[in-house]
Amino acid sequence: MTHLLNLLAAIALLVWGTHLVRAGVLQVFGANLRALLGRSTGNRFTAALSGLGVTALVQSSTATSLMTASFVGQGLIALPAALAVMLGADVGTALMSVLFSLDLSWLSPLFLLVGIVLFLARHDTMLGRLGRVLIGLGLILLALRLVVQASAPLLAAPLVRTLLAGLGSDLPTELLLGAGLAVMAYSSLAIVLLLATMVASQVLPIDIALGVVLGANLGSGVLAVLTTLQSAASVRQVTVGNLVFKLLGVALVAPWLGLWLHHVHPLVGDGAHSVVLFHLAFNLAASLCFLGATDALAQALVRWIPEPTEAAGHAPPRPSHLDPSALATPSLAIACAAREALYQADLVESMLVGVINVIRDDDVQLSCQLRALDDTVDGLYAAIKGYLTQISRTGLNKREGQRWTEVISFTISMEQIADILERVLLELEDKKIKQGLQFSAAGMAEIQALHAQLLDNLRLAMGVFLHSEARDAYHLLEEKGRFRELARHYADAHLARLSERTLPSMETSSLHIDLLNEFQRINSLLCSLAEPLVEPAPPPRNARSRPRKPHRTP
Repeated sequence: MTHLLNLLAAIALLVWGTHLVRAGVLQVFGANLRALLGRSTGNRFTAALSGLGVTALVQSSTATSLMTASFVGQGLIALPAALAVMLGADVGTALMSVLFSLDLSWLSPLFLLVGIVLFLARHDTMLGRLGRVLIGLGLILLALRLVVQASAPLLAAPLVRTLLAGLGSDLPTELLLGAGLAVMAYSSLAIVLLLATMVASQVLPIDIALGVVLGANLGSGVLAVLTTLQSAASVRQVTVGNLVFKLLGVALVAPWLGLWLHHVHPLVGDGAHSVVLFHLAFNLAASLCFLGATDALAQALVRWIPEPTEAAGHAPPRPSHLDPSALATPSLAIACAAREALYQADLVESMLVGVINVIRDDDVQLSCQLRALDDTVDGLYAAIKGYLTQISRTGLNKREGQRWTEVISFTISMEQIADILERVLLELEDKKIKQGLQFSAAGMAEIQALHAQLLDNLRLAMGVFLHSEARDAYHLLEEKGRFRELARHYADAHLARLSERTLPSMETSSLHIDLLNEFQRINSLLCSLAEPLVEPAPPPRNARSRPRKPHRTP
């Protein structure tokens, strides 16, 4: 029992080590990896090479699959290029298994020593995250050595030999076993390394190990599909396509396992090297065979997993950019949330544009349609907030933490603006349209002028949120004072008309003043988005523009 516990602990340590490496690399190089994938998908060959390189760093083809699928969901990568990336990713993880199969046990204490020192001394810095990667590499090498030591006594156990004998020559069972282990371990790399180590220690026969290796490859594809079940159709197309390639590869290779055992394995000699080389040969052959079929499979996937059709003029039933698979990469997840927040702002802009049409045309039907958008905005707010709370802030760097705050602040402001606009629309229906009242010509001109300025500020705020430019932020803050003065000027002009006993102004006075106040509240919410960007530094010299004279009304 003790030997079995030691073996299970060593396996757990191996899985944890691969997890540390994957998480650490994504934290250190996350943005650069995303940029590499985005720039290297011009053709299928460069896309495959980029997938190979990224996976070699991340130590997980599943992580690369989820990252690539998220890019497809955002429209940054075409589906055929994404499938090519995945073919290269499988080769990348196979190359890492070959590297780790070498005798690198002497590196384990060095990686652990340096990694722990860096992690403890510089926990929240780039060096600290690099230390985490070194700790993971050290644990992988240590775990492989512990697997050898723990599995050796188990070889003599009669029960183990009986179980292995029952497993032999049953390829479907081997495939299921490998797939199940890869899904549970969240890493096909860890399973392949484990199999190589067990073969080297003579715990597992080579013929069984090769079948389990094929199953582990299937398991990595199944894991990616399971992770993206709730994602958009474009995201699921990538993971399903990757699984289809793996299924075809296993179907083609499985009948010819005997050729490897009889011709290649004797030449290699060492059982562990034979396992990892078979893993590499399988993925390399699959990539070369299927690289030319990415376009055809992409067309088939579009038919199999179509995008949901949306009725014209209706918002999508659920957020389209909040990809659950991107949560494993915080920088990517924050970018997804930002894109969804911009869509939320687009809906708010539609509400604001429509308000002036309701004021001018007394369109009750349009008012109802615009108020219905508030429910969509509220739903997006809840979805974005829930999505952001799933991102662990402990692993974010300073800029990612700031962006997280910017996104949540922006979506809160948009939700509050939508609520204000809904209230404005209700007041227009009750106090103007149902009563059959009209603003005076001068009053209507003032409302239109203030509304136009408010719309400009909303678009400026969206630009500030998108680009985080301090110059635009200063410009938006300057507009706060100008807008307040303009609203005050229009309020004074309205009071002057009241003193002149202008009938339309007297009938709509309460609504007129309420509109000016509500517009000011919206503008204040917009300008508050710029404040975090201007606090760290003084404004640039040329950021200040000449004050604008208020619009004069007769």
